[in-house]
Amino acid sequence: MFQEGDLVVYGSSGVCRVVQIGALESRAADPNRQYYTLQPLFESERIYTPVDSGVFMRPAMTKEEAQNLIRQIPEIDGDVCTERNPANLRIHYEASLQSHECRELIRMIKGIRRKTRETEKKGRKMGQVDQRYRKKAEGLLHGELAIALGIPREEVEDYIHSALEEAAG
Repeated sequence: MFQEGDLVVYGSSGVCRVVQIGALESRAADPNRQYYTLQPLFESERIYTPVDSGVFMRPAMTKEEAQNLIRQIPEIDGDVCTERNPANLRIHYEASLQSHECRELIRMIKGIRRKTRETEKKGRKMGQVDQRYRKKAEGLLHGELAIALGIPREEVEDYIHSALEEAAG
């Protein structure tokens, strides 16, 4: 069980702070159940979820874990999905998002970026489904890295590039 103040990754909402744990004072809520009150760090809404909910929740990564993950980025292969049917493409990308694994988000982002470069070389534009899911994956990954590293989300991409250049010597 998480504690008040903990940072967690909750479903597809990204990093949230556990604000409160306890029964809710709502007629719709079961008075005998404990609920987490979560505050997403990059959104303004509040999330109320039962402590025993089936929705995925894990601790947010630490600074050390974030730095280790960034060092591993060059070795992580991109997942290039050649599916042309938008519905099947969505299913493929949703499966990657539902893994809730940062390495899988990196695979997805790298794959979509490679696919975009190849598409643009042929004089075509990136597909809307690819674009939407790349942004979603980058938002989740960059949000968690930003919190772990203590930097603004907008600076994560530059931080990654600098760290990889420094590691390359």
